Amino acid sequence: MTTTSTDTPARLLQLLSLLQTPREWPGGELADRLGVSRRTVRRDIDRLRDLGYPVQASMGADGGYRLIAGKALPPLVLDDEEAVAIAVGLRAGAGHAVDGIEEASVRALAKLEQVLPSRLRHRVSTLQAATIPLTSGDGATIAPETLTVLASAAAGTERLRFHYRAADGTETRRLVEPLRLVSTGRRWYLVAYDIDRDDWRTFRVDRVTEPFATGARFAPREVPSGDAAEYLRRSVEARGGAVYEVDVEFRATVEEVAAKVPPAVGRPEPLPRGRGCRLRANASGPVEWMAVRLALTGLDFRVRAPEALLTSVRELGMRLTRGAEGT
Repeated sequence: MTTTSTDTPARLLQLLSLLQTPREWPGGELADRLGVSRRTVRRDIDRLRDLGYPVQASMGADGGYRLIAGKALPPLVLDDEEAVAIAVGLRAGAGHAVDGIEEASVRALAKLEQVLPSRLRHRVSTLQAATIPLTSGDGATIAPETLTVLASAAAGTERLRFHYRAADGTETRRLVEPLRLVSTGRRWYLVAYDIDRDDWRTFRVDRVTEPFATGARFAPREVPSGDAAEYLRRSVEARGGAVYEVDVEFRATVEEVAAKVPPAVGRPEPLPRGRGCRLRANASGPVEWMAVRLALTGLDFRVRAPEALLTSVRELGMRLTRGAEGT
């Protein structure tokens, strides 16, 4: 049942929401949806154009309207169901480091959750709690709220306080100036300037609890390496993290391997005469994780280097075989 709307701003928002659906709307159908006359629809379309929304009209007995896609399109207007669906999807991607879109997911989620009404934030949290995530490797699961607090503080140049648990279990309270969140494909790290230690630090986000932005602004400092991702890489190496060169041949096309292997692991290159492709990259962390990651591709491959990875793949294969045979 359609109810006539005499509230012009509310009606314009409803009209804009309809037009953002990727289809052409006949004038008569829009009039029925909004509970107004076709003449009113035409006036509302003109108002949207005056506001900068590029609405295109088609000729005909029942002329239709649609928004033209383009870089100049003003901000989207989402109804409740659309906002909840997007927020839940972004939370799933950000909280479990979806390969290739991790950092963009967190930035978008931070922006969206800042403007969500409390009733919708509650619905998002309820749906998220009822969702069972599919994770790969040994990447740690992180509360999306933690990521959005860190991302918002970094974007707004606000100092952060949080509890941090070190690798040996030591708990400390930290006050930092956050620079950027960095995803390695398995884990999230926060690159920040530690106020109490008067130096740059990297923090594993799965070890961060109770973060909150203090509201105190700061002038961004320049990270030593000039780039947060590069600083993280050097920091991992300095702490004695295992860095090794992976060299693997796949009996599959570049496209097939690229679809299965995240960019954080490496990018495949074609072998001559169509013999498949080769993946060479620098990696850190346990070789056991890399062995599992390769097995999860579901593609045939051969490890050329390093020897430790070859050994780990052999042991994984034997372990899986014994499990299948029940021995």
